Amino acid sequence: MNYLLRNVLFTSALLVLGSCAASAPARTATTAPDTIRRPTVAAAPEDLSRYRPVFTPPKALPTPPASKPAVAPTNQVNTQIEQRLRDQAFTNQNVKYAQGFRLLVYIGLERDEAMAIRRAIISRYPEETDYMTFKQPVYRLWVGDYLTRLEAEQALLRIRPLAPKAELESTQVLLNKTTF
Repeated sequence: MNYLLRNVLFTSALLVLGSCAASAPARTATTAPDTIRRPTVAAAPEDLSRYRPVFTPPKALPTPPASKPAVAPTNQVNTQIEQRLRDQAFTNQNVKYAQGFRLLVYIGLERDEAMAIRRAIISRYPEETDYMTFKQPVYRLWVGDYLTRLEAEQALLRIRPLAPKAELESTQVLLNKTTF
């Protein structure tokens, strides 16, 4: 067994050495490596002018004719537009609600806790409006009327220290006409 193992190892070693010897670069004894630096001769630059494109000069552009005088607009449409704008403004005055956001700052069973959070928010931010509802047995407290999500998110960051479980809710909000 030992003899067989030794022959196998010896044979594999011979094959490896043979493959290494076959892959080595061939050397000839008569050729010496070139180590002498010879000066290079500068070649004359090649003439490439025949390959360059040739362009014809552009033709002179004709002068544009004199500009026509501007026509003054007539006023026949303005009265109709003004009437439509007045009608739209009157319609907009009657709109009281819009789609917006409110902050749900409390939802739970304890009225005293809801009132404490309400007092804390109103004392710190008196301009905020609050809405409290009671559907037995749950109290809900909402704060604010925000038309954009950005305003609501900013208010949420302000109120979060007072009401850590505050959430943002999409709902119809009351439009305050005094701010417009």
